[in-house]
Amino acid sequence: MTLAVAADPVTAVAARVRGVRKVFGSTVAVDDVDLDIPDGAVLGMLGPNGSGKTTLIRMLLGLTRPTTGTVELLGRAMPEAVATVLPHVGALVEGPGFHPFLSGRENLRRVAATEPLLATRAIPAAVDAALDRVGLGQAADRRFRGYSLGMKQRLGLAGALLLPRRLVVLDEPTNGLDPEGVRWLRGYVRRLADEGRTVLVSSHALSEVEQTADDVLVIARGRLVRSSSLAALRAEAGVGSMVRTPDPDRLGAALDVAGHSYRQERGGLAVDAAPELVGELAAAHGVVLHALAGTGGLEHAFFRLVGEPEPPEETVASEEVLR
Repeated sequence: MTLAVAADPVTAVAARVRGVRKVFGSTVAVDDVDLDIPDGAVLGMLGPNGSGKTTLIRMLLGLTRPTTGTVELLGRAMPEAVATVLPHVGALVEGPGFHPFLSGRENLRRVAATEPLLATRAIPAAVDAALDRVGLGQAADRRFRGYSLGMKQRLGLAGALLLPRRLVVLDEPTNGLDPEGVRWLRGYVRRLADEGRTVLVSSHALSEVEQTADDVLVIARGRLVRSSSLAALRAEAGVGSMVRTPDPDRLGAALDVAGHSYRQERGGLAVDAAPELVGELAAAHGVVLHALAGTGGLEHAFFRLVGEPEPPEETVASEEVLR
C-alpha cells in the first residue's frame, strides 16, 4: 500500500514523488512511495535509523537516481533539473562537510562562492549574516577542526541558509546541538514557515518532529506507512496532559495563543499537548504546574506504526514537576 500527503489539486506542491523505488543490490531501501509536499508546509519525516529517510531525501534532491519512479522538485523533473532547482533549496543532509584547517568564515565563503544566485559583491555580507543567524559570529574565525559537534552542525545550517530558499531540507538537524541550540532551531523552523517557506525535517526522534512539524510522514523499512496532520495522529493516539496549575486562566490564555485546545476538569486542565510542550508554555508565562502524561499516546502510536517494541510503560506515563 502506498500513501501520500493529501494536497488540494489547485495548490502548488514543492515536491511530488510517484512510485519511487530504490534498490542497492539485494536491499530495497525505498519501496513504492507516492508523496506530495504542499508549498508552505512544515513536514516531519519520521522513522527509525535505516528506514530509508535519507535515501528518499537524496532522491528528492537529485543526488541519487531512483531505480524506478519519478521525482519532481519545485515543478521540475529530478535529477535532470538539478542545476536549475537546487539554488532554490537549502539542505543539510548527512551532516556538514567542511575543510578542517579553514575557519568557519572561510569555509562559508567557499560555499557562498558556489551559489549562482549570490552576487560576488554580496558574499561577505551574506556570510556574516548567516554566521550571526546561527550564533557563530564570535567563533567565525576559529578553525573548523576546533568546533564542537554542535558548532559544526550550526555551520552546516548557515550554509543551507545563506540566502532565502523556497525549500529547506534538514536531515537530523539537531544532531550534536545543545538544548539552547535545539530550542533555537525549533524557533527558526517556525520563522521559516511564517515566511511561507516549505520545510522538510527528517528525524528518528519523535519529540523533534512533534515540536516542529504540522504534518508527518512515518517511514518504516522503506515504505510510507502513514501520512497525516500531526493533530490527527495525536488525536487518534490520545496524546494529552492533565495539568494542575495555580493559575488556570493565565495558562489557558497561553494555550489559546499557542493553538492547543483544552477543557476544564476536576483538578485542572485537560490539554491536547504533551507535558514538555505545556511545560515550555508554563515557563514562558511564569506558571508552576504539575503535568500528568496520559498512558499510550503518540510515542506508542509511532512504535506500533514502525513495528518496533514499545518502551516500558513508565517512560511514557509519569508525573513531572515543570518549572
